[in-house]
Amino acid sequence: MRLARPALLVVLAGLAAAPPARAHFNLMKPTSWANQDADGNPQKSPPCGNENAVESGVVNEYKVGDTIDIAIRETTPHPGHYRVFLARDQASLPADPDAEVQPGTTECGSLAINTSPTLPLLADGLLVHTRAFSGPQTMKVTLPAGMTCDRCVLQVVEFMSSHGAPCFYHHCANIKITATGADAGIPGPGADGGVDVNEPAAGCCSAHGNSSSVVLALIVGALVLRRRGRR
Repeated sequence: MRLARPALLVVLAGLAAAPPARAHFNLMKPTSWANQDADGNPQKSPPCGNENAVESGVVNEYKVGDTIDIAIRETTPHPGHYRVFLARDQASLPADPDAEVQPGTTECGSLAINTSPTLPLLADGLLVHTRAFSGPQTMKVTLPAGMTCDRCVLQVVEFMSSHGAPCFYHHCANIKITATGADAGIPGPGADGGVDVNEPAAGCCSAHGNSSSVVLALIVGALVLRRRGRR
């Protein structure tokens, strides 16, 4: 079907005005520092998607050295991968690096993956993909041994290739890292294999001793004294 010239101009104008496809993702776990809409916004402004952000007030608590789950859901897919950073505060997070540009275009090309990350980079090259995911995805990262904080920032960054600049989208979560973690409590017998503070360890003796052994010793002692008294 051949369009009349005015109609054709309207269609072309509509295509020119249509916004280019953009990748978006939701941070599902841990809970984001900011309230997210259905597409995961805010997420464009580094370091944490700071454009018009409304803070959630949530601080996620973990144990030092824990391996934790980070769950994301891509709402608009794009080829790329994910990067995870950990810093004392948002100001301490690094700036987005310069990505290579695809030859002859202005679109993002590639970004070298750091296979030996050091803080503030926790992990790089996570969930490398060229096609849309079938559903939410989970990546695992290990918190640094010996690092504790009352309120530090875990940053999850998506790098996108075949995408007009900017090449990165960002989410953050406020986290607390303690020596005992969110499930801290008095150790006791159970699934964690702990020993109750009032219970002697195997092969040892409590200060009070075994009650049945004490009673038996008293009976034997009384019998000995009774026999001596009859002599």
